[in-house]
Amino acid sequence: MADRPFATLSLTARMAAGLVALLLVAGLVLALASFAYGRAAAQDAFDRLLIGAANDIAASVSVIDGAPVVDLPLSAFELLALAPEDRIAYQVRGVDGAILTGHADLPAAPRPARGADDTLFFDADFTAEPARFIRVTRRFAERSLSGTVEIVVGQTLRARRELAYDITRRALVALAGGGVALLALTVLVVRSALRPLDRLAEALAARDPQDLTPIATGAPRELAVMVSAMNGFMDRLERQFGAMRGLISDTAHQLRTPVAALRAQADLAASEPDPERRDRLVARIHRRSVSLGRLLDQMLSRALVVHRLDSARRERLDLRDVTLDIVESGDHQLLAPGVEIRLDIGDEPVMVRADALSLGEAAKNLLGNALLHGRGPVSVGAEIRDDGARLFVQDAGPGPAPELRARLGDRFVHSAAASGQSSGLGLSIARSVAEAYGGHLRMEDRPDGFRISIVLDADPGETP
Repeated sequence: MADRPFATLSLTARMAAGLVALLLVAGLVLALASFAYGRAAAQDAFDRLLIGAANDIAASVSVIDGAPVVDLPLSAFELLALAPEDRIAYQVRGVDGAILTGHADLPAAPRPARGADDTLFFDADFTAEPARFIRVTRRFAERSLSGTVEIVVGQTLRARRELAYDITRRALVALAGGGVALLALTVLVVRSALRPLDRLAEALAARDPQDLTPIATGAPRELAVMVSAMNGFMDRLERQFGAMRGLISDTAHQLRTPVAALRAQADLAASEPDPERRDRLVARIHRRSVSLGRLLDQMLSRALVVHRLDSARRERLDLRDVTLDIVESGDHQLLAPGVEIRLDIGDEPVMVRADALSLGEAAKNLLGNALLHGRGPVSVGAEIRDDGARLFVQDAGPGPAPELRARLGDRFVHSAAASGQSSGLGLSIARSVAEAYGGHLRMEDRPDGFRISIVLDADPGETP
């Protein structure tokens, strides 16, 4: 049982899986970016609250009887109360560093560099909990007091973190909603884009098994390449099937008469009492059998050539090697014993691109026709002429009559129908091979006989 194609993930599923993976990676990157942005945004928002509270407290410091006095404003704590879950800390130090009011256990603020802004943010722990602090100063230059009053205000980070997480959650929710919408849209777009494949499959499924005509279904540019390849494949199948149908038709047509004649002559020989007449019938049966054997050889040769014309890879070869193989094989001695065979090749390579076996079969059929219907000696050779590379067979006879030459190569042309010998099939094989490789058959009357050639384009590559 032939292997059946197995189904894999559909293109839609692959696109969806790829998009989901892309969204997950993008979501992770965006989540990190959103969290970083949320932290920065929360930091900036609550730092502004700290600045407002610290400035309000600094503005409430006044000098009474040469000493700084702090009248804590309610507005400062109202600002910080916007984060009710956070703890608040503050401290005010006089010009001598003494604590005027506030928490005594606050961490010391780092000293700013010379020339730096007096407003300084720093992070530290407050009652074992991370907190954010701001240090601002207010300078006094009065007769009764000269110096700098330092104000430190701090707040724990709970509200900041919650705001950062909230911003991140909102961004991820928006991303998830957009991702789901994008995934659904992608599936719809992919299904719409792949709909021509469904139409192509429906068109193929609805076809008759014998219908190998080109597919005319409209297809996008990307799909047109596959449709073109399928049309080319079906065209090769059509040629193969046509050749097989022709071969079967030829076989039935060519074999019907000689097989019927053999059977009739065998019946006559079996019932003939006269030994002399029976011997003549047996000799005739033998001649018929030999002719039928050659016809079968030609049929098999044609089947081989038809198969290889579309399947065999074209190679660069020298036609001199093909002619040399034909002469050295010695098959002609069985067909026409005693006939002189000459090899006519030069020193110059005769390079073409073709299949050596197909060319060899074509040349053998031309040689067989020359041996049976021509006159010796027979020459087999290869040469380069103005019209291309030639593989030729020449005999010393006059060649076929002009009215017959126009029909030579047709499938059912017989030169000796009574004897069952056919030259048309051999020439048909040679012509098919020549045309398959972009060439043609050429017949010439020469002073020393008749020549038939397979003419092909010479290969322009380097000679070996």
